[in-house]
Amino acid sequence: MPPADFVIRELAEHADYAACVELQRVIWGRAFTDVVPPSILKVSQLLGGVATGAFGSDGTLLGFVYGLTGLRRGELVHWSDMLAVRPAAQGQGLGRALKEHQRAAVRACGIDAIYWTYDPLVARNAHLNFAVLGATVDDYVEDMYGDTGSDLHRGLGTDRFVVRWSTDPTLSAGRARAARAAEAAFAAAPLANAAPGAAAPEPWRGEPRIRVVVPGDVTQVQRDSPDLAPAWRASTRAAFREALALGYVVVGIAATPGEALAHYLLDRRA
Repeated sequence: MPPADFVIRELAEHADYAACVELQRVIWGRAFTDVVPPSILKVSQLLGGVATGAFGSDGTLLGFVYGLTGLRRGELVHWSDMLAVRPAAQGQGLGRALKEHQRAAVRACGIDAIYWTYDPLVARNAHLNFAVLGATVDDYVEDMYGDTGSDLHRGLGTDRFVVRWSTDPTLSAGRARAARAAEAAFAAAPLANAAPGAAAPEPWRGEPRIRVVVPGDVTQVQRDSPDLAPAWRASTRAAFREALALGYVVVGIAATPGEALAHYLLDRRA
């Protein structure tokens, strides 16, 4: 959990909303075209949405979470659209605390599920989503947001996993434990794709367990080997889309900080 001098509360004053817009630009860049403006942040709160900030002892906005509430496939759900933590405040549990605050607020409204998207190539986010939060994959969407102008998306486009997170802490905690325990069972599972420049994978269709390889740090790939970023996207897009269509389910990720590669773990269920 974050230090005691962090306060998590709803955005309420004009200055809060303006600070949230500024923090979006700090995280996603000045050219980012998908900034959520103050008016939408505030209106969303009036319709069951969440716009919550984490404030330091001096009043600085250190992080925020923003989401909307609506219908998905006939079910009342919450869509968590943005979560960001100022770089200097990262690694202190702030993102997790904001997520838990969001979940409590949504659950109090009688909502069973929260959805959001993340880039499957970002291994650290995959670990957070599966092994810490206990989320599950609902869909894979190609180029979901188009060209956002953000350097974070340079060379990668905006393919996304849509994930679902139960607002029941007991249920999601059980899924997180299962994700953490899955790695050993997949050690010998075949790969459904290959890293750029590596040999083509062996046949995998029909195997009970498979893996999809991704870079351990895609930001480093973008910085040091930008020509490989599109190849990584093409490789993983094809593997994920085919595997999900064949009935495979993402159950976790094997990722070690500092390692060049990480591996998604998928099993095939009836």
